[in-house]
Amino acid sequence: MKYVPYLVSVLGAALVWSLAQPAQAQVAYGSYIGIGPSIGITDGVQIGGVIAGRYKLLEAPISLRAQVLIGNGTAVVPTVSYDVPLNWQTDAYLGAGLVFAGDDSPVGDKISFALQPGIDYMIPNSNTVLFGNAIIAFDAYRDSGGTAISVQGGIGLRF
Repeated sequence: MKYVPYLVSVLGAALVWSLAQPAQAQVAYGSYIGIGPSIGITDGVQIGGVIAGRYKLLEAPISLRAQVLIGNGTAVVPTVSYDVPLNWQTDAYLGAGLVFAGDDSPVGDKISFALQPGIDYMIPNSNTVLFGNAIIAFDAYRDSGGTAISVQGGIGLRF
């Protein structure tokens, strides 16, 4: 009988241990805003810049993204992406959205549908993100239709 309190303590601890849920980390967690270079490679080479943003939806592998491409002209490209974690710091993704392009932008000169494959790397122990992606705009030119492609990358700050 003198061991009953110890037995109750051990059984209680075992019960609490068995009911505890394991912690689940979110891979490459975080929203960010960043800047970097951009290269339009379809209608001649057009070098410019990009302002990029990502808003990571919690609990889902979905992000809202937006890019502003600045070259000879300007384009705004909002997308929704499906994120695939490669490891604790890296996400690959595929986004789909629209290109709102002005004259002579790096991704065409009219409103068009776009796909955006890319990768985000969160530098460990910091709020820094390295990102890279391509924008593939379909039926992107008023006169000829055709596909426009832009490649960009840069560095961002997580928030």
